Amino acid sequence: MGPLRSLRVVAGGPVAPQAALLASYLGRIGGYVAAAQSRVINAGKSRHNEDQACCEVVYVEGRRSVSGAPREPSRGQLFLHQGLCFYYWGLFDGHAGGGAAEMASRLLHRHIREQLKDLVEILQDPSPPPLCLPSTPGAPISSDSSHLVGPQSCWSSQKEVTHESLVVGAIENAFQLMDEQMARERRGHQVEGGCCALVVVYLLGKVYVANAGDSRAIIVRNGEIIPMSREFTPETERQRLQLLGFLKPELLGGEFTHLEFPRRVQPKELGQRMLYRDQNMTGWAYKKIELEDLRFPLVCGEGKKARVMATIGVTRGLGDHNLKVCSSTLPIKPFLSCFPEVRVYDLTQYEHCPDDVLVLGTDGLWDVTSDCEVATTVDKVLSAYEPNDPSRYTALAQALVLGARGTPRDRGWRLPNNKLGSGDDISVFVIPLGGPGSYS
Repeated sequence: MGPLRSLRVVAGGPVAPQAALLASYLGRIGGYVAAAQSRVINAGKSRHNEDQACCEVVYVEGRRSVSGAPREPSRGQLFLHQGLCFYYWGLFDGHAGGGAAEMASRLLHRHIREQLKDLVEILQDPSPPPLCLPSTPGAPISSDSSHLVGPQSCWSSQKEVTHESLVVGAIENAFQLMDEQMARERRGHQVEGGCCALVVVYLLGKVYVANAGDSRAIIVRNGEIIPMSREFTPETERQRLQLLGFLKPELLGGEFTHLEFPRRVQPKELGQRMLYRDQNMTGWAYKKIELEDLRFPLVCGEGKKARVMATIGVTRGLGDHNLKVCSSTLPIKPFLSCFPEVRVYDLTQYEHCPDDVLVLGTDGLWDVTSDCEVATTVDKVLSAYEPNDPSRYTALAQALVLGARGTPRDRGWRLPNNKLGSGDDISVFVIPLGGPGSYS
């Protein structure tokens, strides 16, 4: 992938802007990964920044031999002693405490590594993945499933499974295992709160972007914007939440209704017909208001004020196992999914220049900054530096954070258009996609 450089910039806290730069080299494998961190404290939202970040080069040693025969690594591949390496970046936006975000930043990449151990030789082999793995290393593998089905069965042929989908599955399983570990250890290790997780894995020429929460990733390539994630909020996942409430009404505890109305239903409106929509609808219709409709809606509010069970504004992430509805014992976790959406970008299909970057940001950035504004900042900042100057990416990440934070004026922190700057913690990674080196 050539030289990869990344910067995390975090903002939050009550005092005037102060910045400190810390650079550390994490390793050299076919290039290098440089991680730099700059902290700007000025939001005044809380006393502590609950964002965490991680940048690692992770070596994966195979757990078993699939073929039983040694295989020489191809030139340019990230193979070491029959293992492989992946580059890893993670942003973890904590809420209700920083424990979950800190735990995820230390352990999630290890879960990904464990899930990839069975796949080391499979990913190195261009042939289709085997249907089953042997119970003992070196045992022969048969992908022939004809003896399992009858002649008239609809399963007359095996589904095609790609190497790419195996990596996606490994990442998805790692998120679930991370969430289960948080559930087990939340008491003894005081893993308070939860966190949104935005993770990037670069492996064998492809970039895997996994998002669970309301953080966002975009690629800016030759001025073009390529979305690499979507936010999971009560609004974007309304139908999934409503369906769960419809199928399992006991989760609503008699306190909530899975139906959505344009506003809270009033007792005086019983018997009248009001607009509503349920888990099957994207449009609106009228229904007769009944007593059950007076309950609080499962999903309420709009935009940043949208909430699940009037409590939390995100619907996917890690942790939140102790989260309850305010003034109630009703748990919210059943409605919160730990599974990410994973999008894949093949670096080998495009010739990238040094100005092509992958930008990761927590919602503190995107609350006040659009994709187009980020792309404009990318062009403006990077064009002011020589293409081979690594500090250009540091300057870009700092510009994105400070631009979203705004400047102090008479009535708080303001953007150039006089709108309020972000009041949230901000973390940004800038990952260059171009530069010298091979992507193979």
